Amino acid sequence: MATTPMMPPNADGSAPAAPPLPGTDMTSICFRDQLWLNTYPLDRNLVFDYFALSPFYDWTCNNEQLRARAIHPLDFSHISKMTGVEYTLSEVMEPHLFVIRKQKRDSPEKVTPMLTYYILDGSIYQAPQLCNVFASRLGRALYHISKAFGTASSKLEKIGYVDSENDSPASEAKPAKEAIDFKELKRVDHILASLQRKLPPVPAPPPFPEGYAPPSTSEPSENQQPEAQPPPIDPIIDQGPSKRMKV
Repeated sequence: MATTPMMPPNADGSAPAAPPLPGTDMTSICFRDQLWLNTYPLDRNLVFDYFALSPFYDWTCNNEQLRARAIHPLDFSHISKMTGVEYTLSEVMEPHLFVIRKQKRDSPEKVTPMLTYYILDGSIYQAPQLCNVFASRLGRALYHISKAFGTASSKLEKIGYVDSENDSPASEAKPAKEAIDFKELKRVDHILASLQRKLPPVPAPPPFPEGYAPPSTSEPSENQQPEAQPPPIDPIIDQGPSKRMKV
């Protein structure tokens, strides 16, 4: 198994200083060592040594203790007996995708997931947390919704402005159409009167048949109440489908 070279001691012979611990949110960076990829194959046996070169690696984890004892850092039979921070290989699609999960082990059966990393075609990334994914998706959706409402509002304002411009000339021209030309009115009355004089007189109406009594034309008295007229028939309520006869 290819192992990551250990850091050389300081000039005074003291142990080298440990690298800084990785941050919690390192989603904005990625790591890739092309020299290592050209030298070693990227498979499930060597992927952890490649991951240990990245700034995402925590040198205080249990896997590093196994490496110091020349034990494979992903050996579950040894790492399950330890407590503390550890890394485990959760998903593998050789040689393109490897998913490594960082977790805290409290007992052989109890672990608490912390962060997730993935190696895609040799580049190492930190996977974003689920809450950050939801916040990003909601923010993007709200942005597009707000942009759509702004576009619709601007178009509606333009439509209303054009309609008001179209209505104003019509309202100004309407009084001109309703103006009465009295000279033209007198001329039409004169033509109608001349035509009426040229027509023969209206014949007398024929006599009523025997026994027929014409209706009284006298106006009703004040005490006489007019007969109530039936309400008009509504074509929807009174003659709609529900009022029709079923056969």
